[in-house]
Amino acid sequence: MEPRDQERFSRQIRFSGLGEPGQELILRARVVVVGCGALGSFQAGALARAGVRRLRIVDRDFVELSNLQRQWLYDEDDAAQALPKAVAAARRLRAIDSASQVEPFIIDLTAANAGELLAESDLLMDGTDNFETRYLVNDFAVSHSIPWIYGAAVGSYGLVMPVLPGVTACLRCIYPEPPSGAQPTCETAGVLNPITSVIASLQVAEALKILAGRPDLVSRRITTVDVWSGVIRQIDQPAPRPDCPCCGLKQFVYLDGSRRAPISLCGQNAVQIHERSRPIDLDDLRRRLESLGQVRANQFALRFFLPPYEMTIFPDGRAILKGTQDVGLARSFYAKYVGS
Repeated sequence: MEPRDQERFSRQIRFSGLGEPGQELILRARVVVVGCGALGSFQAGALARAGVRRLRIVDRDFVELSNLQRQWLYDEDDAAQALPKAVAAARRLRAIDSASQVEPFIIDLTAANAGELLAESDLLMDGTDNFETRYLVNDFAVSHSIPWIYGAAVGSYGLVMPVLPGVTACLRCIYPEPPSGAQPTCETAGVLNPITSVIASLQVAEALKILAGRPDLVSRRITTVDVWSGVIRQIDQPAPRPDCPCCGLKQFVYLDGSRRAPISLCGQNAVQIHERSRPIDLDDLRRRLESLGQVRANQFALRFFLPPYEMTIFPDGRAILKGTQDVGLARSFYAKYVGS
C-alpha cells in the first residue's frame, strides 16, 4: 500500500475488523453497481471513499431535478444538462479519488450484455428499480458464484438481503415470481431520503465484509427498516431451497432472455422499450423530429417532447416513454417516431 493510501484510509485501517490486510483487499476489489439512483449513487460514493477503485456503474437513465432530493452524487447542473447518471456519477467519483478507475456504462442491463458487464467482478450491488433486472442479476450471480446484495426502498420503508450463492437463499428462493398487483413506487408513495441512505449504508456494510475477505461475517438475515415509525426488524435468512428455480434447479430464465419484455419503470409513469439492439443516429433523428415537437439532444441521448408524452432515445436504440405505463402505447409511439 502506498504511503498516501495509508494516510487516506488510516481511520478505516485502525478499525480492528479490517486492518491493513482488509484495506489492501478492498483496494484490489472489483465491484459493479447496477443502477445509480437513490441506492446506487450512495453505494458508489461510499464504496469509492472506502477504497474500492475499480468500480463499474451501469445505469440507463439521466439526471432529473426530482432526483436531487435523494440521489447523492448529482447536482442542479447535472439535471440541467440531463447528463446520464453513469457519466455524472463517474465524474464525481473521480473527483473524490483521482486514483479511481470508474467505468460508466449508459446502458440497460440485459441478458445479452450481462456477461460483458458483470463478469470478473467480486461483488454486485443492487441499485435497481424493478424486479426484472434484479432477477437477471440474481441469475448471473448464482450461475457465476458471485455474491450480490439486494436492497429496496420506497416511502419510509426499505429492505436489505445479502445473497451468497450456495450459502444463503437467493432472491427467487424468497420471491419465486415477481410480486403481483400494483406495488407502491416512489411516484405513488413518495420516498424519504433517510430510508435510501440507511438501506444503502447497510448494503455497503455487508459489501465491505465480503471485499475484505470476511464473507463469514455477512449477516444471514433479511433486514427491514421503517425510518418513520422507527421499527427495525430482522428475520433469519433461510438456506438455498432445493426446489428454487434458480439456485436449486439451475433454471436461469432471466439470463437466457426467455423472460424479458418491455417494462414499466419504478418511480416513474414510464415504459422502457429495448427489445433489440439497433444503433440510432441521434443527429439524423433530431432533424427528423424537430418539425414535430420540441427536441433536446446531447451526445448521450435525445429527448423528444410531444405532450403529454416525453420520449428519451439512446444511441443503442433503447427508449423511455414517459406519460404512460401502457406497453402497447409505448411500442406504437416508438414505431411511429423512431421506426419499427
